[in-house]
Amino acid sequence: MNDAHLPQLTDEDRAMYEWQMWVADFGEDGQRVLKRSSVLVSRCGGVGGAAATYLAAAGIGRLVLAHAGNLKASDLHRQVLMSHSAIGMPRADCAQRRLRELNPHVEIEAVAANVSDENAARLVGGVDLVVDAAPLFAERFAMNRAAVAQRKPMVEAAMYELEAQLTTIIPGKTPCLACLHPADPPAWKRQFPVFGAVSGMIGSLAAMEAIKVLCGLGEPLAGRMLMCNLREMSFRTMRIQRNPACAVCGR
Repeated sequence: MNDAHLPQLTDEDRAMYEWQMWVADFGEDGQRVLKRSSVLVSRCGGVGGAAATYLAAAGIGRLVLAHAGNLKASDLHRQVLMSHSAIGMPRADCAQRRLRELNPHVEIEAVAANVSDENAARLVGGVDLVVDAAPLFAERFAMNRAAVAQRKPMVEAAMYELEAQLTTIIPGKTPCLACLHPADPPAWKRQFPVFGAVSGMIGSLAAMEAIKVLCGLGEPLAGRMLMCNLREMSFRTMRIQRNPACAVCGR
């Protein structure tokens, strides 16, 4: 992108983001790219809340948070954008309020709905990148179809108990979600065992992946999947391949 099309940094921007602009191959140009970039996060719970927090802290220009329903007490051990005083209130509104307190310069759009076939194209179409942190495959598949159709990158983050995984989908270049999961896993349930520290860990890595993709920094997990087992504290990456017969991205 031509530098002339990037927003300028204010003195306050430089003061806030000074330390991260010291990162090699990022600098002021990278910060300006972040300032003009937009990301959809679905949802903003344990994984997505951590991703949204660090994207806002890093100075992303615009965040769209898609999350339906009201906050419950059982959410609080992992959903860092929520608060005890907000129990019974819409989760998306609570997340929006907390992120504005963290960084009032980021535009935050709260969508009190989960991603679905009905709204995926519109939500994905309004951003540069998607962070998929949804617990249900119906939502993930809807975002995947929209991201592939619109050729928008999608950072795919998931966890279960003490395990987590992360990959970055670049439509036309890497496997899409349907390559990896052609159908909804029949045993998958909405409620599952989780430590907040595990969801927060993989959510933070998802934020870093998003920053790397948007700013051309380092080597994203394109065509690779990071597998984390915190019970053993082991981390490994594995190569993943496209399915030529994939119903979503296949030729």
